[in-house]
Amino acid sequence: MESYDTVVAALNGLKARGYTINFNIAFDKLICSQNTISLNPEEFEITEFYRFEGNSNPADEDVVYAVESKDGKCKGVITSAFGLYADSTSAAMLRKLNIHQ
Repeated sequence: MESYDTVVAALNGLKARGYTINFNIAFDKLICSQNTISLNPEEFEITEFYRFEGNSNPADEDVVYAVESKDGKCKGVITSAFGLYADSTSAAMLRKLNIHQ
Protein backbone atom coordinates (compact mmCIF):
# COMPACT_ATOMS: atom_id res chain seq x y z
CA MET A 1 0.00 0.00 0.00
CA GLU A 2 1.20 3.49 -0.83
CA SER A 3 1.90 6.15 1.78
CA TYR A 4 0.50 9.67 1.55
CA ASP A 5 0.99 12.74 3.75
CA THR A 6 -2.25 14.55 2.84
CA VAL A 7 -5.78 13.81 1.68
CA VAL A 8 -5.10 15.62 -1.61
CA ALA A 9 -1.99 13.52 -2.23
CA ALA A 10 -3.96 10.33 -1.54
CA LEU A 11 -6.76 11.36 -3.91
CA ASN A 12 -4.27 12.32 -6.64
CA GLY A 13 -2.29 9.11 -6.19
CA LEU A 14 -5.39 6.95 -6.33
CA LYS A 15 -6.70 8.80 -9.38
CA ALA A 16 -3.38 8.19 -11.15
CA ARG A 17 -3.86 4.48 -10.42
CA GLY A 18 -7.35 4.37 -11.94
CA TYR A 19 -9.62 5.26 -9.00
CA THR A 20 -11.40 7.97 -10.96
CA ILE A 21 -15.00 7.88 -9.69
CA ASN A 22 -15.99 10.13 -6.78
CA PHE A 23 -18.51 8.18 -4.74
CA ASN A 24 -20.88 9.47 -2.08
CA ILE A 25 -22.77 7.44 0.48
CA ALA A 26 -26.55 7.46 0.11
CA PHE A 27 -27.90 5.54 3.13
CA ASP A 28 -27.46 2.00 1.82
CA LYS A 29 -25.27 2.35 -1.28
CA LEU A 30 -22.46 4.19 -2.97
CA ILE A 31 -23.54 6.55 -5.72
CA CYS A 32 -21.77 8.72 -8.26
CA SER A 33 -23.59 11.95 -9.11
CA GLN A 34 -21.73 12.33 -12.43
CA ASN A 35 -23.17 9.11 -13.88
CA THR A 36 -25.61 6.34 -13.05
CA ILE A 37 -23.22 4.13 -11.08
CA SER A 38 -24.60 2.86 -7.80
CA LEU A 39 -23.14 0.03 -5.70
CA ASN A 40 -24.65 -1.85 -2.77
CA PRO A 41 -22.28 -2.99 0.02
CA GLU A 42 -22.10 -6.53 -1.38
CA GLU A 43 -21.11 -5.20 -4.83
CA PHE A 44 -17.83 -3.52 -3.91
CA GLU A 45 -14.63 -4.04 -1.94
CA ILE A 46 -12.49 -1.50 -0.16
CA THR A 47 -9.04 -2.19 -1.57
CA GLU A 48 -7.09 0.48 0.35
CA PHE A 49 -7.75 3.14 2.94
CA TYR A 50 -5.81 6.07 4.33
CA ARG A 51 -6.59 7.74 7.64
CA PHE A 52 -5.48 11.30 8.30
CA GLU A 53 -5.61 12.67 11.82
CA GLY A 54 -5.50 16.37 12.55
CA ASN A 55 -2.51 17.26 14.72
CA SER A 56 -4.38 19.86 16.73
CA ASN A 57 -7.98 19.79 15.54
CA PRO A 58 -10.20 16.69 15.47
CA ALA A 59 -12.20 18.34 12.67
CA ASP A 60 -9.16 17.79 10.42
CA GLU A 61 -9.60 14.01 10.59
CA ASP A 62 -10.45 12.32 7.32
CA VAL A 63 -10.48 8.84 5.81
CA VAL A 64 -9.98 8.13 2.12
CA TYR A 65 -11.20 4.76 0.84
CA ALA A 66 -10.23 3.20 -2.48
CA VAL A 67 -13.24 1.26 -3.75
CA GLU A 68 -13.51 -1.28 -6.56
CA SER A 69 -16.65 -3.00 -7.82
CA LYS A 70 -16.49 -6.77 -7.53
CA ASP A 71 -16.96 -7.09 -11.29
CA GLY A 72 -13.87 -4.89 -11.77
CA LYS A 73 -15.68 -2.40 -14.01
CA CYS A 74 -15.36 0.68 -11.81
CA LYS A 75 -12.88 2.08 -9.33
CA GLY A 76 -13.28 5.17 -7.22
CA VAL A 77 -12.92 6.84 -3.84
CA ILE A 78 -15.00 7.77 -0.82
CA THR A 79 -13.82 10.47 1.56
CA SER A 80 -14.98 11.40 5.06
CA ALA A 81 -17.13 8.31 5.39
CA PHE A 82 -17.70 8.98 9.07
CA GLY A 83 -18.84 12.00 11.06
CA LEU A 84 -21.59 13.69 9.06
CA TYR A 85 -22.42 10.53 7.15
CA ALA A 86 -22.74 8.24 10.15
CA ASP A 87 -26.36 9.07 10.98
CA SER A 88 -27.66 8.54 7.45
CA THR A 89 -25.66 5.42 6.66
CA SER A 90 -27.18 1.96 6.72
CA ALA A 91 -25.94 -0.67 9.18
CA ALA A 92 -24.58 -2.78 6.31
CA MET A 93 -22.58 0.13 4.94
CA LEU A 94 -21.21 1.03 8.38
CA ARG A 95 -20.08 -2.57 8.91
CA LYS A 96 -18.30 -2.55 5.57
CA LEU A 97 -16.54 0.74 6.34
CA ASN A 98 -15.76 -0.13 9.96
CA ILE A 99 -13.79 -3.21 8.91
CA HIS A 100 -11.21 -0.83 7.50
CA GLN A 101 -11.36 1.79 10.29
